[in-house]
Amino acid sequence: MGDASADQAVMRFLAGIQVGDLCSGTVTAVSRSEVSVTVDGFAAYPLGVVGALDGSWRRRFADVGVVGQRMSAEVIAVDLDAGRVWLSMAATEHPELWKFLKRLRRGEILAGAVAAVERFGVFVALDEGPDHPVYPGVGFISYPELSWRRFEAASEVVEVGQRVSCEFLQFDTTNGEARLSLRATRPDPFPGFVDGIAVGQRLRGRVAELVPFGVFVQVADEVEGFVPLRELGSAPVAVPEDVVQIGDEVSVTVMDIDRERRRLSLSCRPA
Repeated sequence: MGDASADQAVMRFLAGIQVGDLCSGTVTAVSRSEVSVTVDGFAAYPLGVVGALDGSWRRRFADVGVVGQRMSAEVIAVDLDAGRVWLSMAATEHPELWKFLKRLRRGEILAGAVAAVERFGVFVALDEGPDHPVYPGVGFISYPELSWRRFEAASEVVEVGQRVSCEFLQFDTTNGEARLSLRATRPDPFPGFVDGIAVGQRLRGRVAELVPFGVFVQVADEVEGFVPLRELGSAPVAVPEDVVQIGDEVSVTVMDIDRERRRLSLSCRPA
């Protein structure tokens, strides 16, 4: 953009478009990362963009757009600052899936069975949801949303076939999936624990993990605090293994309580 009258024309056109609308247009340019589309109703220049992840699950992105080709896609975002409409062709290829996902509301509790446990998260086959054309389930739980406690592998929290009830967080339009939280359906133990302690208080805990910059200490069920390397002893410590090992029982002092970020700072220095 740049010309004032042209900018106003774009703003007026974009003001009439909403997320979820179905738009038609003509492909005007194709690159490795996106397809540019001249949207019907605004012929001056292309406002529509189909990103590489929103092209199609059936075809390679290189085969999605051909200059001059007519296409239909669903609006997934309207960027007024850039004067662009982000479109998804995957949405129009799988209308049943999109219809199901669009009716979900944040905070809604959804039930299903764990369909796959991966190193990046967990797929859930939702009871009332359609099959996903690509993934094992239409629901997905990322690692941070699996549990309040820290863990190394998702298999420590859930297993394939297990029944779960999760809170719906958002509709991921890129992957066409429902982002879920398992931990949101369970009480957070951190606030209740820190309400009963104070800075300067001495606690007992068990060393849960060693990292190059310090030690995580479990001070209650599903509650851990962190001891920085400099707080592991009165004398300088090069690596945590020099003074503690996983499983050791230690005495720690509460140095700081950050309720907002759920962080508990501890020290192993003598009181």
